[in-house]
Amino acid sequence: MCRGLSSLPSCCLERAKGIKTRLGVFLQVSEKSYSSVQAKKEKADSRPSSEEAKKWRHSLDKMLSHKYGLSAFRAFLRSEYSEENIEFWLACEDYRKTKSPAKRASKAKKIYLEFIETDAPKEVNIDYETKDFTKRNLQKPSRSSFDVAQKKIYNLMEKDSYARFLRSDVYLNLIKQTGRTSNLAEVNRQSQT
Repeated sequence: MCRGLSSLPSCCLERAKGIKTRLGVFLQVSEKSYSSVQAKKEKADSRPSSEEAKKWRHSLDKMLSHKYGLSAFRAFLRSEYSEENIEFWLACEDYRKTKSPAKRASKAKKIYLEFIETDAPKEVNIDYETKDFTKRNLQKPSRSSFDVAQKKIYNLMEKDSYARFLRSDVYLNLIKQTGRTSNLAEVNRQSQT
């Protein structure tokens, strides 16, 4: 033991050992938590195969149903300053799944104030009639209160943003990269046999 520690009273040394033990346990728990978070993140971030990414060309629904496709499309919309469209669509999807009438009413108000009301922070581009119709639907919120507005935004994304996304560097690079990865994996697999 170093000379400095030997001069400390034994009660201080015991407290220091206790603190060291607790810190060791804390660090082990932190490492395990970090590892599980990293594993989940890596799984969520796993890129689709080239074939999967190519299927996104068939429909916007196919792309939105894939986590990575949704993430890539959202990043593309963010780059075009129109992320509010996908956020509204996702909020409506979440809203439709809400079973509790009280929660539904609360979510409906929040969605309306955030996306539909004139000068809302993330106002989506829908016509006055649709805004008015949606506002009237919110007097008695039901699962279908936002259906008309959500369909209009979906159609807007499908005809405009989705078509541009399929021509974008984001999508084209994704197909190239996943294609290269697939080809390398195939070559490695064949060389091992």
